[in-house]
Amino acid sequence: MILSNTLSAKLSEISQKCIKCELCVKECAFLRRYGKPKDIADQYDSGEQINRLMAFECSLCQLCTAVCPVGINPSGMFLEMRCDAITRGDSDFDKYKHILTYEMRGISKRYTWYGLPEKCDTVFFPGCALPGTRPDKTIAVFELMQKKISSLGIVLDCCTNISHDLGRKEFFLSAFGEMKQFLIQNGVKTVIAACPTCYKIFDQYGESINVKSIYEFIADQKIRKINNEAQTVTIHDPCALRFNGHIQDDVRRIVSNLGLAINEMPRIREKTLCCGGGGSVKYLSCYLSEKWADVIKQEQSGNRVITYCAGCASSLGKSMPVSHIIDLFFDTNATLAGKIKVYKSPMTYLNRINLKRRLKKILKTVVSYERAERPF
Repeated sequence: MILSNTLSAKLSEISQKCIKCELCVKECAFLRRYGKPKDIADQYDSGEQINRLMAFECSLCQLCTAVCPVGINPSGMFLEMRCDAITRGDSDFDKYKHILTYEMRGISKRYTWYGLPEKCDTVFFPGCALPGTRPDKTIAVFELMQKKISSLGIVLDCCTNISHDLGRKEFFLSAFGEMKQFLIQNGVKTVIAACPTCYKIFDQYGESINVKSIYEFIADQKIRKINNEAQTVTIHDPCALRFNGHIQDDVRRIVSNLGLAINEMPRIREKTLCCGGGGSVKYLSCYLSEKWADVIKQEQSGNRVITYCAGCASSLGKSMPVSHIIDLFFDTNATLAGKIKVYKSPMTYLNRINLKRRLKKILKTVVSYERAERPF
């Protein structure tokens, strides 16, 4: 079968440059199951369905790239294999029904809202998870930023990274492209993202739109340190931001400003591990998904883990004490005591609808927009 030009180029690059050092294999249960990147590239046969579907067990976390001594990106090859499988109609979307329904709701008329005040060129983009699990703190972050950016707008929408990572390239480009063009046409130049994955998507595909992290803003706030004896926490860096050192620094600055000590795990920053939620692998292989969390649990030494991704907090929270840094910032003592209420489905959907209603009441806008109800 004829391969796409992009996949052919990826296979050729990995085949020519991979030196089979096995550093990536040592770090990744997926590669230990399927082999060294060069061997996978050399043996790839698009006519064999099993070869095309193998890629859906990769978390796409790019740890392989981080440890590679010659700078290749095997996860990029696996993403293109996914795209190729989708093009050939191989993927069984019934397995992803739950997560794709979640995404479709996120871009529907009921859940989306673009509220742009007069002279708005900067918007807060909280993503999907934070408004559902922590609606009050989403409002609190927005109001905090409004004090510095008076014309700040807000966008309740989904970046459609789920479809992007499942290889649904055409759908992703259509859905994200519609949002991007609307923002550009309405004068938005900067998006301030709360979700690491949303940040990654805007950074890669936002073109003229500049993307910033809310943690840069929060790190600059004057913080009253906790009154009790300093406690020690561990920080988990989301893999979506593994190569964004400035954001990793901002998060550690927030934790330190709160008066907390940080006990770093062996694998942090660019060498951080996936939480298990990457690439929607858990819908195919619980073993591969949970393997990541098992290693993190061993390395966190019993400390409360602080992360800055709501998805990571949810995934890792099943096996260890984990808190989102937004909770830590607004309610430090309760967070450290494990007493913060975090909403779960189906309440998360109701929270997002109610948050949209609240924002419509408190934000004076000149542009108010919801996505149209139509398939992409």
